[in-house]
Amino acid sequence: MLDWLPREDGNKNHGMWLDAHFGTEAPCTMFEKRPLQGPDGKVVDGLYVGWIILNNPKQYNSYTTEMVKGVIAGFQRASADPSIVAAVFTGVGNMAFCTGGNTKEYAEYYSMRPQEYGDYMDLFNGMVDAILNCKKPTICRINGMRVAGGQEIGMANDLAISSDLAILGQAGPKHGSAPDGGSSDFLPWYMSMENAMWNCVSCEMWSAYKMKQLGVITKAVPVIRDGDKWVRNPQVITDKWIEDGEIVYGEFKTGAEAKEARNYVKNATIDFTLLDQEVNNVVWKFANLMPHCLMKSIDSVRAKKKFFWDQMKLPNRHWLAANMNYEAYMGFNAFSTKRITGKDTIDFIKYRQLVAEGHTIDDDLYAQIFGKPLDK
Repeated sequence: MLDWLPREDGNKNHGMWLDAHFGTEAPCTMFEKRPLQGPDGKVVDGLYVGWIILNNPKQYNSYTTEMVKGVIAGFQRASADPSIVAAVFTGVGNMAFCTGGNTKEYAEYYSMRPQEYGDYMDLFNGMVDAILNCKKPTICRINGMRVAGGQEIGMANDLAISSDLAILGQAGPKHGSAPDGGSSDFLPWYMSMENAMWNCVSCEMWSAYKMKQLGVITKAVPVIRDGDKWVRNPQVITDKWIEDGEIVYGEFKTGAEAKEARNYVKNATIDFTLLDQEVNNVVWKFANLMPHCLMKSIDSVRAKKKFFWDQMKLPNRHWLAANMNYEAYMGFNAFSTKRITGKDTIDFIKYRQLVAEGHTIDDDLYAQIFGKPLDK
């Protein structure tokens, strides 16, 4: 017996962040420590799931500077708490997981302040790092739109379980930025290089079913409930694979069929019961594996995503900061003032014409490419 060896009992707190970075009033990031449940719904004593929740539903759960700090704090807390089995990252409501950075904040504060935006990008990079470095499995619970920076922080997670009403994609080249918060690093791992290229630059929104068949998410789950029946997203083709020689599974319906489907969804009952069951099933699978062998396996797979992320995050940080004096100023302000002008983008053709003529980037150019206030 070695009871003569001096030992210290109990668990130390390895958390780095205080509760000040969490909140309950939007906009904020919430952290909840929920009891682990078995398949029978029974609570397991002493074990939990850490839920990191973006709470800014009026702005489609876009993250403010303070919310970014909350996400970092949430994943570090889940990582350091030995009673937490896994971390679930989601958003409030049924409209959006996250649509990226808060465009109003970008336009009104960060544009024309490159040093400030560089400091902000240090926080953003820390957010992605916090997800990739979390020593618990991470699951993105996609409760709605996962767009732009939301897509990027979502892909930093190990797995994604999605509402089948969700749309996923990038927005940067349309609104003055580039998908350099992770998508240009992660997407080529998830799908073919050409699909990754088109998804990054086209700013098209793709359905959860399309992203599932391309390997970007783990599962798309029905969330429309009609009595006792679950209805798959009627806006998306899910009942056939090929039409006229083309893969159509996961593509959006068009024409009258699409209009009818949109009207149906608008009045449908949204229920996340199946989505949460699938998340719980994954967590339960994790809970019944050797914890250290599990995390070694996860970190080995993560390393492939981290390779390019770590190579590019600092060069991208500097470019994104400098771009706040340039096309980001144009794109974010155009988007942020769409209620004033009725337009959410600049006049791209006019901009290209002015550049081709050698026009300087100045207020005169901006006046020609921005929309005009509707009341003038």
